[in-house]
Amino acid sequence: MTPAITVGVDGSPESLAAVDWAADEAALRGAPLRVVHAWLWQPLDVPVVQAPEEQAKFARAILREAEARAADRHPDLRPTSDMVSDTAVAALLGEAERAETLVLGSRGHGALLGFLLGSYGQQVIAAAACPVVSVRVPRDGVLPDGGDVLVGQHGSAEDSAEVLGFAFRAAAARGAAVRAVRAWSLPPVFAYSPGSLALVDEAGGLVQYETKALREALAPWRDRFPDVPVIEHVELGSGGQVLLAAAADARLVVVGRRARRSPVGSRIGSVAHAVLHHAPCPVAVVPHS
Repeated sequence: MTPAITVGVDGSPESLAAVDWAADEAALRGAPLRVVHAWLWQPLDVPVVQAPEEQAKFARAILREAEARAADRHPDLRPTSDMVSDTAVAALLGEAERAETLVLGSRGHGALLGFLLGSYGQQVIAAAACPVVSVRVPRDGVLPDGGDVLVGQHGSAEDSAEVLGFAFRAAAARGAAVRAVRAWSLPPVFAYSPGSLALVDEAGGLVQYETKALREALAPWRDRFPDVPVIEHVELGSGGQVLLAAAADARLVVVGRRARRSPVGSRIGSVAHAVLHHAPCPVAVVPHS
């Protein structure tokens, strides 16, 4: 059975934008679409919605709205939906175990808040077993349907295989180009040894090595997707800044993720964090193996 494109909904405008993106992705890939809403009954301060049946009725209405929206957007889709009786984080992480891609709505800016169901989205992105796409409400109400698939490449070809694979598959499905960006910084030794930096400059600089690393990482994916145009970009600077500068006209940004632990739980790396909060288009965060 083909893994589903799964979208988490909570009735917010952001989650409805996520439904739009997920429906488009399912139609492009010929994949099933699954809509989920996490719900556990709990007493609330508002007496009119104290009864569990009233809360459940509201949750079912959220699912029906999302299903109808997806079906209106792509009549050939037959989305399925499920009300998962669990906390939001646990439910979405469980869905990520069997989904091809998990899609969440994003409210954009903010250090801890700003994702579907507050900070839950960030926890899910940091620990999900599958790629997670974060979608915010477009300013003009229309998801981007032009531009390249922008992908950040870092490390060796093996390190970035999952990230590049996701980007190339997304570009192939959309008839788009892949714009591969590799940001780099000077090794600390050069801050203390101007003479070493002068020797490197005489040899042609460090850019040639970064360019070679990017081309080696892209080579197997160029072979696998020969019809996908590829644009290479190597730039000195921080990964987040370089990617955001290149993201203005992108239709999708793809970045990798290695989860990091902190006293407040799992957290994503600085590059993924920056792009998730500030990129103007949907962002896919792909876990490394």
